[in-house]
Amino acid sequence: MTATASPEAPAPARRRRWPTAAVLVVALAAGAVLLFGGSRVDPPPAPPARTDAKTAWPDAARADFAAGLPDGPLFTPTIFLDATTAVGTAPTPQGSESRLLVRSGDRLRELRRLPLDQLQFEAFTATDDQIFWAESTAGKPAVRLWTADRSGGPPRLLTADTGRSVFFGNQYDLVVADGRLHWAAAPGDVAEATEVRSVPVGGGPVTVRRETGQWALSAWPWLVDDGSTSGEPRLRNLATARDTPIVSGGLDVLTCGPVWCRAMVMGEETLTRIDLVRPDGTGRRKIAGGAAQSAITDVAVLDRFEILAEPGPDTDLTGAAALVVYDIATGRTVDVASDADGAFSSGGLLWWSTATADEEITWHSLDLRTVP
Repeated sequence: MTATASPEAPAPARRRRWPTAAVLVVALAAGAVLLFGGSRVDPPPAPPARTDAKTAWPDAARADFAAGLPDGPLFTPTIFLDATTAVGTAPTPQGSESRLLVRSGDRLRELRRLPLDQLQFEAFTATDDQIFWAESTAGKPAVRLWTADRSGGPPRLLTADTGRSVFFGNQYDLVVADGRLHWAAAPGDVAEATEVRSVPVGGGPVTVRRETGQWALSAWPWLVDDGSTSGEPRLRNLATARDTPIVSGGLDVLTCGPVWCRAMVMGEETLTRIDLVRPDGTGRRKIAGGAAQSAITDVAVLDRFEILAEPGPDTDLTGAAALVVYDIATGRTVDVASDADGAFSSGGLLWWSTATADEEITWHSLDLRTVP
């Protein structure tokens, strides 16, 4: 578990974002990956025929839009509010400042604008009424939390009392529940304790709850301990203060939430397949072979969709790979894009980019909440 301190991501370009074996190693430090797990698989029934997303989900909400803004710079989405509305960043035309924007088609609403070399926008979430995000700077306090109403109006500082905030780059870095915005912080030795901090969504004093051990936020009210320091992979329910052990047994790489774990089943040197399994060890099923990769950190979006990438022969050269979704409810693998340049998901929405040979970038979105 480490406090975030990375520079702001550049505008989208033809760059490789798909996971590699090295990413799996790095992920072990992120607090949600478990180097354990059994490898026995119950024989599954024959899966439905593989098909494309438009055939499988013809009524699902989706959209496409060019990355370029009307004033020139490229827009990078950080979270989608619906299939056609995204919050994201773009430099100013002069390149000296970074803008935080709400974009719906060519309609833009500017939330914040700050010097590019002094600030990083990160850790986003949203409710039906509000947008929330973190801003990190080189000064103190290093991280501030902000909010803005989705209906309009100026942004508001929620708090600068954020502690040594810890962000892993997943959808649970900021969690809204019970009228409060929650995040994790690391007091002193990160292996000894984790702070679960929260502030009212309308602003007010920060509440700090200290949990012994190294934890990461998951779907509320759950925390995940990867077992890397405790030796006991487990889930903790903050509402009941009860722990649930995560069953482990072989040499799999497990990434877990309260409902499902993704098991990367390793051979002597390479990945042999990808399974899904319940944290208690039941319900294990194979969802992909060794040629696939996990495309995002989060496991089983909406407790139903596992997002995967299938690299092709030109992936190392172009950075593009096939994007597929395994539907847990139907057992079907659905082809989403043949040449996605990375994939992202939050709040049940999936988005990715594609690029032409002359580097014209297009963003695509699919609202998995609208899949029947």
